[in-house]
Amino acid sequence: MNPNAQPHSSAWVSFTYASFFAAAGLVVAGILFLPLDWWAKGYLGMGVAMLVQSCITMTKTVRDNHEAARLVNRIEDARTERLLMETGKV
Repeated sequence: MNPNAQPHSSAWVSFTYASFFAAAGLVVAGILFLPLDWWAKGYLGMGVAMLVQSCITMTKTVRDNHEAARLVNRIEDARTERLLMETGKV
């Protein structure tokens, strides 16, 4: 889409996946080793799962809104450029 955008390196992508799974694993281990009943651990686990899902959804929504705004700006720029070119021909 954007010719100036550079893709992320494979090392960065690997790092982000590794850090996500490490954090998720540590949270799961922390919940399992809490001195609580299983129902309380299940409740905390459901909360963590919903938090992760909400973060992913929010990130995608913010990204989509940003991309949509960029497309609208490009369309507006093209309209302005066309109007200027038409005005210059007269």
